[in-house]
Amino acid sequence: MLRSDDLLVFVRAAELGSLSAAARVLDLSPAVASAALKRLEGQLGARLLARSTRSLRLTAEGEGFLQHARSALVSLEDGQRQLVQGRDKVSGVLQLSAPSDLGRNVLLPWLNELQQEHPLLNVRLLLGDRNADLFRQPVDVAVRYGTPEDSSLVAVPLCPDNRRVLCASPAYLARHGSPGDLQALAGHNCLLYQLGDRVYDQWRFGEGASEITVQVKGDRFCDDADVVRRWALAGAGIAYKSWLDIAADVQSGQLRVLLPELRGEATPLQLLCAQRAPLGKPIQLLRDLLKVRCQVLMEQLKLLSQ
Repeated sequence: MLRSDDLLVFVRAAELGSLSAAARVLDLSPAVASAALKRLEGQLGARLLARSTRSLRLTAEGEGFLQHARSALVSLEDGQRQLVQGRDKVSGVLQLSAPSDLGRNVLLPWLNELQQEHPLLNVRLLLGDRNADLFRQPVDVAVRYGTPEDSSLVAVPLCPDNRRVLCASPAYLARHGSPGDLQALAGHNCLLYQLGDRVYDQWRFGEGASEITVQVKGDRFCDDADVVRRWALAGAGIAYKSWLDIAADVQSGQLRVLLPELRGEATPLQLLCAQRAPLGKPIQLLRDLLKVRCQVLMEQLKLLSQ
């Protein structure tokens, strides 16, 4: 079997007219280059280069073999390049579950971008605010807020610093004013979120010994977090939402953050997996994309809090 490095020594020596020059270009010692050429000639049973102390030239056999050697090297390079490109191509199915608000308004455009970069990737997205059963539902991973109650799930942090923020539309604030402190929330219509049988009408701020809980009330509540966001956008009241869910609305001016100096309730974003096996390539890409994009949004929240 002919060695590709031996072929390369022969081709470079023929092109440069010098075995020592070929050795320098290939970062080889003259002895190693000479041994490579001798090995090649021995395997072929033909002398390829006529050498003297001052010159080197192709023999008739060498001239006939040179083009074949070049073609073989080009073919090997093409094959190697295709292998590398093949490893970069991501295919298969990415099955994931995500909260309704985050999924529709944040995750969806990011997934579109991921598929544009990897057109062989198929995405199956299940939206809902109830926790997905990764052992029964047809999903590989779930994107969820908070710490999973099921200890059998593996949680991969995506945005551990995410928090809830108070927000309202400019139209609502123009009619009712902006609360000057947490106690003032009692005089405002607060938009409530329901998960299961529980209505979240106690809003927590701070943490540990400095945690404050405020009882709020309002004229509407929903078990779909995206509906709560839409009510806030429509000027129906004040919402207490995950920053990731409403960051784009704040940037566009449709919502304003209220009392930004307050530290809202921690709402870490996690990627949940049902087992500790290594993550597949599609899930790795999703994880990396979400980490980068969430970090950008968190930097914007830090600026608002200053």
